[in-house]
Amino acid sequence: MQVSIACTEQNLRSRSSEDRLCGPRPGPGGGNGGTTGAGHGNPPGGGGSGPKARAALVPRPPAPAGALRESTGRGTGMKYRNLGKSGLRVSCLGLGTWVTFGSQISDETAEDVLTVAYEHGVNLFDTAEVYAAGKAERTLGNILKSKGWRRSSYVITTKIFWGGQAETERGLSRKHIIEGLRGSLERLQLGYVDIVFANRSDPNCPMEEIVRAMTYVINQGLALYWGTSRWGAAEIMEAYSMARQFNLIPPVCEQAEHHLFQREKVEMQLPELYHKIGVGSVTWYPLPCGLITSKYDGRVPDTCRASIKGYQWLKDKVQSEDGKKQQAKVMDLLPIAHQLGCTVAQLAIAWCLRSEGVSSVLLGVSSAEQLIEHLGALQVLSQLTPQTVMEIDGLLRNKPHSKK
Repeated sequence: MQVSIACTEQNLRSRSSEDRLCGPRPGPGGGNGGTTGAGHGNPPGGGGSGPKARAALVPRPPAPAGALRESTGRGTGMKYRNLGKSGLRVSCLGLGTWVTFGSQISDETAEDVLTVAYEHGVNLFDTAEVYAAGKAERTLGNILKSKGWRRSSYVITTKIFWGGQAETERGLSRKHIIEGLRGSLERLQLGYVDIVFANRSDPNCPMEEIVRAMTYVINQGLALYWGTSRWGAAEIMEAYSMARQFNLIPPVCEQAEHHLFQREKVEMQLPELYHKIGVGSVTWYPLPCGLITSKYDGRVPDTCRASIKGYQWLKDKVQSEDGKKQQAKVMDLLPIAHQLGCTVAQLAIAWCLRSEGVSSVLLGVSSAEQLIEHLGALQVLSQLTPQTVMEIDGLLRNKPHSKK
């Protein structure tokens, strides 16, 4: 284990940090893509292998340790970050389909939401084989097919674990990873997904089998990257070490729950993995059960996801003692939100985005109007000064601390 960590840190340093991760730096004239007029990474003047081309290859100064550039989309204001320390650029706000697609909202509303997201610069769309028993993937696939957007312009992620009732249709066996992903691709009507996630760890399956299966689906062109979801830090490190030991492909990111009342993992455990082995974080549930929208006010509206059949556990969570205490703390955040000129929901989403190593925060919305409101968190992010974050921590009184 120690050898793997040491080798990784040396490997990350030897790659000149962000040189291979973020592409060319801005030239003297500014911009995010190099000198104006250069074509797709070619040096000015047309490229080639002649003396002039070689002379243009000036070594870049070393970047600050762990620095990965954030860019802003033209016309949309969307911010883009690297997925962990991979080269894949994803919008810092993504769209999730849990509960909503194929279940809570109509296909027409789902199309409106996806269209608004895409037009506002969101390029990350997340789903899973288990969502609405496959209907979420099918709905997403139908919309993507009807829109005809360039496949290269967006990132699709799905998650594998719960695929059916049969014993062989669950878990992370080589059989289910391969067959489950092929089933997802059929429902999505895609040739590949950009990222396939293991939707939880599987104590019944050897780690080597999981890593070999994920490497196989990537080598077969069924996925481009793989990641983990709801895995512990030790399990992620084991997968990484297994990949390095057998020359396989390691995971690039972890999907983790993160919000104002769930902080330990994303703020204390995952940053260490980010620095040591380059694993980033895609976080979900920034507004748990709608608690942080302050819309409940002691009750559960019929229109919210906690009232949907099969989600009684959400309703119980909202109405529990902890849920009521959290709602009270949300009310305490209202003055800060008013001071910043935003809603509590926008404040909470921006707060999630400020965490180290977080590549993207997945939003779950039931209407295009709600999505537009949540996208407003991007304007709040720049206003979150260290003093404001300290003020929020003082109200929440739950900031995790290192146990070392």
